[in-house]
Amino acid sequence: MTPELVPTSLPHIVIVGSGMVGHRLVENLRAGADATALRLTVISEESRLAYDRVHLSSHFDDPAPDLSLARPESYAGQGVNVVFGRASAVDREARTVTVGEQHLAYDALVLATGSFPFVPPIEGRDAAGCFVYRTLEDLEAIRAAAGTARSGVVIGGGLLGLEAAGALRKLGLDTHVVEFAPHLMPAQLDAEGGAALARVIGEMGIGVHTGKATSQVMTDTVGRVTGLAYADGGTLETDMVVFSAGIRPRDDLARACGLTVGERGGVAVDDSCLTSDPHIYAVGECALHHGRVYGLVAPGYAMAKVAAAHLLADVALGGNRGARFSGADLSTKLKLLGVEVGSFGDAKGTTPGARTVSLSDNVRGTYSKLVLSPDGTKVLGGLLVGDTSRYSDLLDLAMSGTPLNVPPETLIVPPLPGGAALPTSTNALICSCENVRTDAVCSAIGAGARDVASLKKCTGAGTGCGGCVPSLHGLLQSELRRLGETVTNHLCEHFAYSRQELFGIVRVKDLRTWAEVLEEHGKGHGCEVCKPAVASILASLHNEHVLKPEHAPMQDTNDAYLANIQKNGTYSVVPRVPGGEITAEGLIAIGSVARKFGLYCKITGGQRIDLLGAQRDDLPAIWADLIAAGFESGHAYGKSLRTVKSCVGSTWCRYGVQDSTGLAVRLELRYRGLRSPHKLKSGVSGCTRECAEARGKDFGIIATEKGWNLYVGGNGGVTPKHAVLLAADLDEQTLIRTIDRFLMFYIRTADRLQRTSTWLENLDGGVDYLRSVILDDALGLCADLDAAMERHVGTYFDEWAAALADGANLPRFRTFINSDARDSAIEWVNERGQIRPADLPGLDGLSPLPMAGGDD
Repeated sequence: MTPELVPTSLPHIVIVGSGMVGHRLVENLRAGADATALRLTVISEESRLAYDRVHLSSHFDDPAPDLSLARPESYAGQGVNVVFGRASAVDREARTVTVGEQHLAYDALVLATGSFPFVPPIEGRDAAGCFVYRTLEDLEAIRAAAGTARSGVVIGGGLLGLEAAGALRKLGLDTHVVEFAPHLMPAQLDAEGGAALARVIGEMGIGVHTGKATSQVMTDTVGRVTGLAYADGGTLETDMVVFSAGIRPRDDLARACGLTVGERGGVAVDDSCLTSDPHIYAVGECALHHGRVYGLVAPGYAMAKVAAAHLLADVALGGNRGARFSGADLSTKLKLLGVEVGSFGDAKGTTPGARTVSLSDNVRGTYSKLVLSPDGTKVLGGLLVGDTSRYSDLLDLAMSGTPLNVPPETLIVPPLPGGAALPTSTNALICSCENVRTDAVCSAIGAGARDVASLKKCTGAGTGCGGCVPSLHGLLQSELRRLGETVTNHLCEHFAYSRQELFGIVRVKDLRTWAEVLEEHGKGHGCEVCKPAVASILASLHNEHVLKPEHAPMQDTNDAYLANIQKNGTYSVVPRVPGGEITAEGLIAIGSVARKFGLYCKITGGQRIDLLGAQRDDLPAIWADLIAAGFESGHAYGKSLRTVKSCVGSTWCRYGVQDSTGLAVRLELRYRGLRSPHKLKSGVSGCTRECAEARGKDFGIIATEKGWNLYVGGNGGVTPKHAVLLAADLDEQTLIRTIDRFLMFYIRTADRLQRTSTWLENLDGGVDYLRSVILDDALGLCADLDAAMERHVGTYFDEWAAALADGANLPRFRTFINSDARDSAIEWVNERGQIRPADLPGLDGLSPLPMAGGDD
């Protein structure tokens, strides 16, 4: 008589399948019900329990990681019974499932049987040397065969096919990929994206053969693989064939017991993941929801969550009958063969009227495409090949429907250090598989998580496809820095040094060019992170013109044109107005230039005048007029001193106790052009009423009856910080010497793009340590810091005057290399009824003025 497990008084849920989704279902059920209130049984056909199939190819790494998600002992500790073997039958009337000689009685049954690999019906597919790529057992068989093979071919150029190609390459085989479609990854990428991916993979030495229909696996006289034959008559020699041409849902149990299945396979389920039997659920790749089978892990996890809620409600253990699976976002971010690939939202542009913008960069090996709404104001989806650094932000834009406030093309241009952030929420989506946002990750870090593994366990982020792990790592590092903890701070992959360490190397060795720095202490060709950082270091140390031929290629967009680029493609012009003090003649000159070139004028928060809307072609002529009127560059475009704001002080104000305007002018003229890790702002208030808001600045000065109080480490912006008192009642000479040392010490030791506020927070010992260094000379650096500032002051020159004097720089400001035509694509808007140039005398016919954000 065959044994039968009869239900006890406890509800019994049986799960057929121990894959990633089945394991997630166990976790959800155990999280919602005490182990003593529910019996759980898992049937595992494989000899091992759930493991990470998404990263199967890492099994060939040395050392190989542990891919296990569950072990029998861990399940036993949670009260989960495990039965190894293949489920052969389901008796729906008796509510039993048969495994070998056992008949397991259930109150509720869940089919999580997954899928099986599709092998095309071609001649020779069963020959020795043919494999599928699905389980760890498959991989072990491939490894064994690779020992005597020289080459291998993967049939299928989709996600799993490229993973399989990566595995063959790790095994040292000459590797090829054969894809029936005209391009790689046809389910995710368009033709241009697939071509970009093929180029990069081809450069690795992997053969890519697209648009090829395999008609036969050729064999020798003993039945071993020798090659492929194509329908077009071509052939390809190989010793091994790996089929990865898609998957099919494993629905044989469901078919045999009479459950409703789809015409092309899959167990039909409703929004609660319930099948046509009220006691049987189905989740993952075996489930057919509204005519669709999902072949990704994220939708399977979502199904597991919904099914668990209903199962717990079914057996009166709480749950949530309102939980619904309404489909899933198929966005993915993966690294295939070392190449980053991302697909999100309506990536193929199937929305009626959808518009697209794309960028193909054959030098960097990247391709980016955005699908936009018919009016071009929202991101609907997109593709990224080669660089997915902006994937999370773009995915968030697509999912949230946030209207764009920047030209869409700027979202796919490689970001520059200090560039404007994408218009996403501060609580941005980090992991789309588990719907984990920034706040949840930061909370976990605050609760003690200190590595990615801990964050995965606490939040679930990174446990799905794994594409968010780099973003998770980046957020972990930034949050740990915010908390003042030590983390690896290499500048980028090309320099194994922090900015502080690299600054010291360049200073001590007196390196003068990017080529020298890269050759002696870097590797590769550099990137958009390290090039501007090294450019800033060289400028801080040597104060040479940033547009010299050896320096110009390193600059970011703003420094490259000595102007701040605005959202509509025009530029801002900001002449220096030291301390906000300006003559009537100066005002007239600025007004004349604005009128002549049709520029919008804005009094900035730093007490100077921003001229917005300048086309690049006009920048030299604009600055020629301004320089002739006695102005110089205000460095609004550079990571350098911006302004020293002041009140009117004792000269005019009845409360003023010191000449704040005079001091502000002297300080601004002293520190103008000083290149630094981030922009610098200052303020001087003539009394404690603080009208210049000095304590919101990187260094601020407030007058007292006895002299000046110096505050450091403040800033406005997204995270405002009040500056802290460094020294009190200083005379002017001591004040300036102290500021000199503070600025030079910051420039030498701060990280790239690190404001003084963050730098001071992260400085071991904080402001007390800073005092010991620059007031007490605890490190013996003060003489060196003093000399460094004197070198800067003594070598200062106006960058725009120098650029105009050197005619070789002028061609860079032309919109078109081979034409004098102006940029006709500039869009001009009038948002608040501001004065139009056409409304001003002598400017009839000009277009409305552009509205754009400055960066004072």
